[in-house]
Amino acid sequence: LSFSFHEKLWKMLESDQFRSVWWSNGGKCVAINKELFKEEALDREEPPQIFAKNSMKHFLQQMKLYGFSEIQQDSQRSASLAEFLAEEEAFSAHSQVLYYYSPSFNREHPHLLERCKRK
Repeated sequence: LSFSFHEKLWKMLESDQFRSVWWSNGGKCVAINKELFKEEALDREEPPQIFAKNSMKHFLQQMKLYGFSEIQQDSQRSASLAEFLAEEEAFSAHSQVLYYYSPSFNREHPHLLERCKRK
């Protein structure tokens, strides 16, 4: 089966296989540990390849094409322990963590995925 970009991203977030992406802000945002994501998702050697292209620049362009906006995650921290620990691990590893938001991409409202359309 061939999944769209946002469906692949959703499946990654819901999978326990990937430590590089997680739900943040109670499932309203996507957090991406940039360096680990490159390793886990983009530079995969074993098939299947997740995304059509393996560059971070292309992945971030796709995020924007599907209506995601990068947001700053200053002092606001996640409420759940699992999210908090994942963020702490990312920060302590001096990794760059990117946060993206889309009103149509919310863990608590999977039905909104229908609204995720490529611009």
